[in-house]
Amino acid sequence: MSHTILLVQPGKKPETRTYSDYESVNECLEGVCKIYEEYLKRLNPDSPSITYDISQLFQFVDNLADLSCLVYQKSSSTYVPHNKDWIKEKIYVLLRRQAGGNK
Repeated sequence: MSHTILLVQPGKKPETRTYSDYESVNECLEGVCKIYEEYLKRLNPDSPSITYDISQLFQFVDNLADLSCLVYQKSSSTYVPHNKDWIKEKIYVLLRRQAGGNK
């Protein structure tokens, strides 16, 4: 498990910046999905269930002003930054695994 910090800036204004920290990369990736699900719930408050596909999630990620994560590397005692493309790639692998697909 690698401590991971998620940095999110949904809008252009710096005051929209937030961060969350997680015990692992996978928890962080699930956190990104949860942010999108909360966004969908706000858009569709009367809908009893929310469904989406990965292309919609990735479009949401691409539309964020900034999204990155810092993953702790025990060997060097440093945090390594990762960008949106890395996050999307890891989410794709995670969701495939959860759906029962191959790595």
